[in-house]
Amino acid sequence: MAITTIQVEEKTKEKLDKLKVHERESYNEVIRRMVEECKHIKVDEESLKETIEILSDPDTLRDIAEALTEYEQGKFIELK
Repeated sequence: MAITTIQVEEKTKEKLDKLKVHERESYNEVIRRMVEECKHIKVDEESLKETIEILSDPDTLRDIAEALTEYEQGKFIELK
């Protein structure tokens, strides 16, 4: 097994520290666990296509931006 050294920013190291299951867990173990967990995430191709389609429509994006602005300005009706 070859062992190599990688460089990470201090902020990245701090995030890796927070992901450790126990204090003595190595960064290699943390990264391997993360990679294994990512393998189980299934991308729904149809949803991805729909999202790209929506984000490609300038009119829809303009409507979303306007709605967000109105919401931030408190221009909405609360439904209970």
